[in-house]
Amino acid sequence: MTEPRSDFLRDIVARGFMHQSTDLEALDDKAANETIVAYIGYDCTGPSLHVGHMVSIMMLRRMQQTGHKPIVLMGGGTTKVGDPSGKDEQRQLLTDEKIGANMASIRKSFENYVTFGDGETDAVMVNNDDWLSELMYIPFLRDVGRHFSVNRMLSMDSVKLRLDREQPLSFLEFNYMILQGYDFVELNRRYGCCLQMGGSDQWGNIVNGVELGRRVADVQLFGLTTPLITTASGAKMGKTADGAVWLNAEMRSPWDYWQFWRNTEDADVGRFLRLFTDMPLDEIARLEALGGAEINEAKKILANDATALCHGRTAAAEAAETARQTFEQGQAAEGLPTVTIDGAKFQDGVLLYEALKEAGLAQSNGEARRLIKGGGARVNDTAISDEMHKVSEADAGDDGTIKLSAGKKRHVLLKAG
Repeated sequence: MTEPRSDFLRDIVARGFMHQSTDLEALDDKAANETIVAYIGYDCTGPSLHVGHMVSIMMLRRMQQTGHKPIVLMGGGTTKVGDPSGKDEQRQLLTDEKIGANMASIRKSFENYVTFGDGETDAVMVNNDDWLSELMYIPFLRDVGRHFSVNRMLSMDSVKLRLDREQPLSFLEFNYMILQGYDFVELNRRYGCCLQMGGSDQWGNIVNGVELGRRVADVQLFGLTTPLITTASGAKMGKTADGAVWLNAEMRSPWDYWQFWRNTEDADVGRFLRLFTDMPLDEIARLEALGGAEINEAKKILANDATALCHGRTAAAEAAETARQTFEQGQAAEGLPTVTIDGAKFQDGVLLYEALKEAGLAQSNGEARRLIKGGGARVNDTAISDEMHKVSEADAGDDGTIKLSAGKKRHVLLKAG
């Protein structure tokens, strides 16, 4: 199609969010002439979302910024079933209490990205358990289930991959795509929602919902997906050596979150600025054109802006200052993550490779030993190559901490507890 007329689609196309859409021209026309309501669904399997969810979260933010209404659909009901997409094993079933606690925790993160309220374009958080728990199963299968072809369901990637790998797929999970399609129709009935968005792996499920709306309610619904985001080196977005990059500060500190973005590969800086910040496109074009050491300044801007959105400007500024002190001045810096170790053990001395593992700078003793032998381990900014070296309270500074480093960018303060 030609350049979109609606501010929403023009913005997401320019920033790299667009992958697939059903009837894009009709959606563009609708978004250009009225306030549309759109949703993205999230399961409540844990207390926090992670950086892998950021593309979808920013899509909801873009919607609201361009004058439309976002719905954050929490899968209080579908979490009890489990989405088989991309999973080799059945998920552990959670209690209602655990699902509720996870939902409340996730909402805190969303409050940093969208404005909730009762206004025309204010976001709302909705729980699909409100209607799924009330379904009478036989009438539901008769009225809704009959519109789903088992042949087609078996051909969908979320099902096919599990079967090809000979991994069990429960009948409970097999129902997930029917429930997701029903969610779309129910949100249309309750809120006038006409657009479902999601990652490219959700395309089949989204199309099911669009078709179900046409069949059971004779309404035109739309679907739109975002591309799978990988780094320039091909790694999955948000996956690091020490696990997922969580959005909740209790699960990943603002400092570590800032560091994740600061360590972005050179080739990804412009793309990530477009996707994960509100920076104007012309300024992003200027920054991504920088070469050599100057690109590091663009990475700091990315880290500052992404962290400010997630944790606030104060936390972002503190992380940036901690980084400046740590990397540019070689100081320990109070803002670094701190790990407490048993006081008695600390007094007698701890083998450096064990300390590196306990501090989270290595996944195993073997990895820590290799780090030391390779010259990547430092104690108080001094390189240590002896893998049997011990750190003790004698190494502690005036503040009682020892600075441990793995390479040039990962640092932790160790102290006796």
